[in-house]
Amino acid sequence: MRPRKPSVHKLPVTGVLRLNSPAEIWYKPALSVVVASAVPNLLLYSLDRLDLVMYTMAGSLCALYGHNLPYARRVHTVLRVVLGMAAGFAVALVTASLTDSTPVLIAVGALLAAVQKTFCDATRIGPPGNVIFTFVTSAALFAPQEIGQVPGHLALMLAAGAFSWLVSTGPALWRREGPERLATARALDAAAAYATAPDARTRHAVATAVQAAWQSLLAAGRPTPVRQELERLVVHAERTLATVTTDSHFPGGGHVPGAGPDELRRWAADTRSRGPVPSPPLAPGTVEQLFGIDAERAGQRMRRGRREARRRLLRALGPGSPVLPVAFRTLLGCALAGYVSAALGVGHPYWAIVTAAAVYQPNLALSWSRAVQRTVGNLLGVLAFAAVIPLARVSSLALVLCVLFFNFAAEALITRNYWLGSIAVTPMALLILEFGGFQPAGQLIADRTLDTLVGVAVGFLVAIAVTNRRASGRVELAIAAAADARSRAERAVADPAADALVLETARRRLTACLVELRDASDVASGEWWQRALPEQELLAAEQAGHRTLAATAQRQGLITLPPTSGAV
Repeated sequence: MRPRKPSVHKLPVTGVLRLNSPAEIWYKPALSVVVASAVPNLLLYSLDRLDLVMYTMAGSLCALYGHNLPYARRVHTVLRVVLGMAAGFAVALVTASLTDSTPVLIAVGALLAAVQKTFCDATRIGPPGNVIFTFVTSAALFAPQEIGQVPGHLALMLAAGAFSWLVSTGPALWRREGPERLATARALDAAAAYATAPDARTRHAVATAVQAAWQSLLAAGRPTPVRQELERLVVHAERTLATVTTDSHFPGGGHVPGAGPDELRRWAADTRSRGPVPSPPLAPGTVEQLFGIDAERAGQRMRRGRREARRRLLRALGPGSPVLPVAFRTLLGCALAGYVSAALGVGHPYWAIVTAAAVYQPNLALSWSRAVQRTVGNLLGVLAFAAVIPLARVSSLALVLCVLFFNFAAEALITRNYWLGSIAVTPMALLILEFGGFQPAGQLIADRTLDTLVGVAVGFLVAIAVTNRRASGRVELAIAAAADARSRAERAVADPAADALVLETARRRLTACLVELRDASDVASGEWWQRALPEQELLAAEQAGHRTLAATAQRQGLITLPPTSGAV
């Protein structure tokens, strides 16, 4: 029998508030949302209609999405974000116009939050994920509304969303391969780190980075000369993964040495720059591998590639999906947080809904960390609001500029740690209320403080009560999928007639399964109330998978293994 793991284990305390290095492209969403907000806000200021800012802000916040995606995919992703935002916004506005019953509004807000959480997790949209959607729709639910005003307010949101789409996709005009260059540079840096200190953590990091780089290049559209150079660089990064793995599993060497860590880092730095992409010598097997990549790209453009994407989405939303328990947590936690807030007499219960929605992360340990970060950030944020409100009330223009400042600050700080970004998000959310009319600052501060405490406490208690036993089931499914992918790759390696497409498809499928296996394990390790994880099976599956990857790379000509290695 598998040994049982303790149902309850310690939650992280140290490091929860530790500051990280800023994200590499933190300034892109920060500048994008400022530009996307400034134009409609200043236009409304010139028309003396700042009371409509809430509606344009809903569209402006769409500019936060898609900045890690290649532009060919970003065009469609940001469009879906705008349409998804419009759908939730329309439901919220219509509901607000039909009823002023607080219990009904809270129920609709919680339902919308759960739906938004489900779709964002299933499609992996983000950062920033579902919280922006929930913030917008929850605020709209509690805004006074007449049914005849809904079309006009929705049109304002769509107009601002269209402008956000232009802001997000516009840089393609002068740096169309920028996202692919960044993804490739990250893969090279990860490969350099793995070559310097090979262990399970760095191996997973380089496998994930290489997988992300290939996904970016495959989604980028036709292979331009720059993208072809990037593909050759990713082959070097992937070859480092296979080569170092070969060293660890087949002592004694015998492989063709790959690029060293210093050379990989230099290529990464040059790839990030605005200069030409490095053109290193072709790694062995590059031509064969890129032939397989081209065939895979052609397959993605065909109808079967689109059908497969739809099937993946349906599987992610179907029975047994690991996102459904978290969605139910969101529904129940947001509803209870809203009702508790309303029972305490808070005038803005939707803040408790948004706070509870923000708490829910992939597992309980991460939800605990987010609860701590949200509490610290919001409480410091209300102090920041108290300090800035006299300045914001000097004039309408000062209010607009303060909101834009906090928009930028939130994105600039949130990648360092969530609590730091929350210090800017909180005053921004409170200042947006000022566009609708004067409200007592003391009351706003008290309501926001109480809603934060209620949302965090209720949200986390619901996370404890609503178990996610499917997390360990996801691990078992990932082990089975990795075993199946390894078996297919072994058959491809053993088949003399296997062509470049078959080998490349098998290897990339196995790489994706190993990445999913580690991610599933990380999520499950932070959950309570579940059966023990199969640690030995996990380790064996990862080791066997990487040995098979090395053998597949040998067959493709990327590396050579010692002649005594024999079986896969």
